[in-house]
Amino acid sequence: MKILVTGAAGFIGFSFSENILKNTEIQIIGIDNLNPYYDVKLKEKRLDILKGFKNFKFFDEDIINYEELDEIFNLEKPDLIVHLAAQAGVRYSLENPHVYEYSNNLGTLNIFELAKKYGIKRVIFASSSSVYGGNEKTPFLESDNVDKPVSLYAATKKYNELIAHVYNHLYGIEMIGLRFFTVYGEFGRPDMAYWKFTKNILEEKPIDVYNYGKMKRDFTYISDIVEGIKSAVFLSKKIDYEIFNLGGDNPIELEYMISLIEKETGKKAIKNYLPVQEGDVLITMADLTKSKENLKYYPNICIEEGIKRFVKWYIQNRY
Repeated sequence: MKILVTGAAGFIGFSFSENILKNTEIQIIGIDNLNPYYDVKLKEKRLDILKGFKNFKFFDEDIINYEELDEIFNLEKPDLIVHLAAQAGVRYSLENPHVYEYSNNLGTLNIFELAKKYGIKRVIFASSSSVYGGNEKTPFLESDNVDKPVSLYAATKKYNELIAHVYNHLYGIEMIGLRFFTVYGEFGRPDMAYWKFTKNILEEKPIDVYNYGKMKRDFTYISDIVEGIKSAVFLSKKIDYEIFNLGGDNPIELEYMISLIEKETGKKAIKNYLPVQEGDVLITMADLTKSKENLKYYPNICIEEGIKRFVKWYIQNRY
């Protein structure tokens, strides 16, 4: 079996690929363009680990380049796609909207079109809790209305879900969309709050705390996310088009997360309190009923344990 993983040098793509390579004989075909949105050295380090496995093959390519992607598909003929490549970041989408249009929309369209061309039966693709926008009803259900995004990033993820439905309806490709909720952990993204907080607290620098620390996030540890993706990959029953929440099942206030980092670093944070930023939402909270029933998804790493693991890893590596 061959699984093509887009965004293989990214946080989630790397973590999923490493798990599969360690535990199975499945071949992973990784695609990534090593986007410089954050330090490329971290992506290269992830890749170095993956390249240590004999069943891993990597292509340095951008998913917006259809003809080059076509050559890779024709050469490798994957059996299944795990599409995780995207331009990430809610706030960055306010500054560089065109990057999101190209990477998230055109890139996803290319992947789906090639799935059709090469007869690939199932595609698992990354969506986001951001699609719920300013929904005030919690927890968020997959059946909730998501027609009012509050960031361009969220709008691109909603678009991905829509065209996935089209490709299922017209061509019968099984489409499984996974709405990730604030994924964190080792080898994570340096642009995310938990990473910035850890770095600055250790260096005794101020941290920016938006909405005065009163935002809540359904933080989800990376190993739980990986298990959710694997469940979608190996799901035995036929799926037409389904969306699933993958969350941590326990929204945490920002102030509490900061206190955990303080505990693990042994240092006090210097807090710079700020109002909420454009595009941010006040709370995310996943209803996991559907995911538990269909994917047997039960997150088991609590925020206390997850932050402990991350801070230990960060101190050892200091990326």
